Amino acid sequence: MAVLRPFNKLPELNSAVLLLVGSEGDFPQKLAETILQEKRDFTVNIHIATSLPLPSERDHLRPRIDMIVFMIDIKNKHSLKNVEDSLAHVDARFFLGKVCFLVTGVGRVNCCSVDMNAVWKLGENYCSPVLFCELELEGTRVSTAQRLLRMLQICAGYVPGVSALYFNTLMTSFS
Repeated sequence: MAVLRPFNKLPELNSAVLLLVGSEGDFPQKLAETILQEKRDFTVNIHIATSLPLPSERDHLRPRIDMIVFMIDIKNKHSLKNVEDSLAHVDARFFLGKVCFLVTGVGRVNCCSVDMNAVWKLGENYCSPVLFCELELEGTRVSTAQRLLRMLQICAGYVPGVSALYFNTLMTSFS
């Protein structure tokens, strides 16, 4: 089993790689398409995985990953368990500002199958921000894409004077 490490490969010039892990269905794909439609001054590559570890036979082909977004579907209890299991395959250095948890489906709290305290505890334990959104609504999906794109820009080092760790500290202290 390969553990994802944040600094084991050199970055590509004017390029950032985002890994979406978790939620099944078409929401990760829709979010990825929305991110790619946003205006930006660097190339964004997005990889989608339902769980970790990633297949190891492609390890030498895999690019450096700048940020990981773990997607938790509030209507699917299996989604939270999948993310918790996947976290074991991520190097601890990723949790220095290069990980966030994205909770989807928050518009339907009455259909909630996931304990929200467990989600908050996950963010607290891994010192990572927890974002909430409703990916079914286009406006919310666009604003979530813009927010993730800005976070990715910081994680890839394209914002002078702001490190991923500093940004993560701001995000977690005001959440």
